[in-house]
This record gives sequence, structure tokens and C-alpha cells, in this order.
Amino acid sequence: MTNKKAAMKATVQPLNVEVPQDRKAVLAEALRRRILSMELAPGAVVDELALCDEFGLSRPPVRELLRQIAAEGYIELETNRAPRVAAMNHESLHSFFVAAPLIYIATTQLAATYASEAEIDVLKGIQASFRRAIEERDVENRVLYNDAFHLEIGKMAHNEYLLPSLRRLLIDHTRLGKIFYRHPTTDDMQRDLETACVQHDQMIQAIERRDPQAAGQLVREHFELSRRRMAEYAAPQGLDVPIQL
Repeated sequence: MTNKKAAMKATVQPLNVEVPQDRKAVLAEALRRRILSMELAPGAVVDELALCDEFGLSRPPVRELLRQIAAEGYIELETNRAPRVAAMNHESLHSFFVAAPLIYIATTQLAATYASEAEIDVLKGIQASFRRAIEERDVENRVLYNDAFHLEIGKMAHNEYLLPSLRRLLIDHTRLGKIFYRHPTTDDMQRDLETACVQHDQMIQAIERRDPQAAGQLVREHFELSRRRMAEYAAPQGLDVPIQL
């Protein structure tokens, strides 16, 4: 009897209580995409229990992921309050417009200095997807591939201090892009997007030939194109309505 019990114990395997990484990764990617696409609006409550049900996860791994994406800048966590999508207000937008040119220029110039051929090939692949999204007038994908393009340049810069700042910057740039490049696309918007696509190509060429000055100037002009469109959206021209007294 003793030998039988020992044999049974030997065959019993400890339960694996770890959550599969692929399920956690799917949740993290889904949350990021929903926030960037504005499916979850700035300031919206993130329903923790609904995420548990949707992705088949318990609360501890969901909370762990929420802390992770909060550290990246996607959501805000406060004691005794439900998690909320990172806000976009006057103060944050002011900071965005001040910081964006500095960070974009620095990362693009460093990419022109340190990028490998393999990394440039990855960037070209992202650019091909961005170009296709513009040709197809696909609002969501062109915004997301623009984000991916500049994030890849940030990775190519190989600077651990700049990359976190760029990631945070791109969250708001992508959300703003989803707002002001609205659907359906007008002719002048389409021309701006085609110009942006050409500028992407020129940035790749400057990075390939190891020309940080040209790369920096190109990304400065590229951001100015976006800044002008954002300003037009935020402060449109008033209607010329005659007033009769």
C-alpha cells in the first residue's frame, strides 16, 4: 500500500498556474491599439472586469498589464479610482508641441548614425505598408503605420534615454492623427499625406547614406506638415457670413 501511494505521488505533476504569455500579449496589444485608434477615448474608464472576461484572464495578470501600459503612458492609475485612458488636455498638448521636434530630430539624426542595414530594411517594409494605406485612403492603418515608422526610427537610434520619451510622444501624435486626418479624406489632406509619404522615403535615403543633418531637417519639415494640419483642425477659419444691421 505504501509503495502504491508513493507511485501515485510520483506521477502527480504540479499545476502550472502561470498565465500563457500569448494571451497576456494579445491583451496588451489590443489595449494599445484601442487607445491609439481612439476606440477608447482619452479619459475613458478601462473596465478591468470586462477585460478579464474578454481575454480569459484573472485579475492579477490584468492588473499587472495595466501597470505596464500605465508606465508606457497609455493609461493613468490613481489610488481608489478606476484606471483611465491617458488624458489629452491643453497642458499636455502644449508639452507635446514643445517636445516633439526635439525628440523627432534627435532620434532621426542618431538613426542616421547608428542604424544597421537590417534595421533599414525593416523601416522600408513599414513604409511600404504606410504608402499602401495612403493609396487606399485607410485612415486607421495610415495613422498606425506612421506611428510604427517613427517608433522604428527611435529603435534605430539605439538610445535608451530617448526611446521612452519617443514612445510617450507617439501615443498622443497617433491619437491626434486619428482626429485631424478624419474620414473621408479631402483632396488637400490627401496631398499632405502624399507629401508625408515622400518625406518618409527621403528620410530613409538620408539614413541610408549616413547623413544626420539632412535626416534632421527632413523630419523637422515632416513634423511641421503635421503641426499645421493639427493647428487648422484646432482653430479652423471662421465662416464669412455677412452681417446685416
